[in-house]
Amino acid sequence: MNRRPRRVRTAPFLLVAVLAALTGCSAGGGTTPPTTPPARISEATAPAPVKSTAPVRPLGRSLPVRVRLPAAGVDTGPILSLGLNADGTVEVPSEADADRVGWYEKGVTPGETGPAVLIGHFDTARGPAVLRNVSKVRTGDEITVSRADGRIAVFRVRELEQVDKKTFPTAKVYGDTERAELRLITCGGELVDGHRPDNIILYADLVATRAA
Repeated sequence: MNRRPRRVRTAPFLLVAVLAALTGCSAGGGTTPPTTPPARISEATAPAPVKSTAPVRPLGRSLPVRVRLPAAGVDTGPILSLGLNADGTVEVPSEADADRVGWYEKGVTPGETGPAVLIGHFDTARGPAVLRNVSKVRTGDEITVSRADGRIAVFRVRELEQVDKKTFPTAKVYGDTERAELRLITCGGELVDGHRPDNIILYADLVATRAA
């Protein structure tokens, strides 16, 4: 197996990634906001990043089929495949799929070397969505991704970050990495004209693999 299989290279995706802040992650038209409290990462929620563990041997390419994040009550599948919109922005799950998580198919699959990217809604005009409890996640919590090859990739949250979409950390999220990593992205902050202005990003490292 290639030592660095299907790596995501930063440069070709730079413009795409700048637009990949979840601009499509909204809570409706701005007239009647949902009752869901705004997602916010506080100092208690996001202490200093934990130290990375020793690298785990990465897996080959295989599509993700289910994601579990017990700390936020997430157990959902099948995973959606997300590509690019006509304007070059990254797709997000539709409102009808607000209870599901999507995988950015232009990147690596979870467990491969590189940063695999998962995206889900915090809420929509219909109400709370799959990542409505993201504020409960702490560093050290586990995210498991079941794959089509029958393997499960186990990730540990190393860092949580809340950023304004206008200053989305493109290179940090989509840039090349030497190990298998995961990013889970949703929206946060107080509603502004029916949209949440921030992105909440979970950075996680592969810490184990096992058979399903």
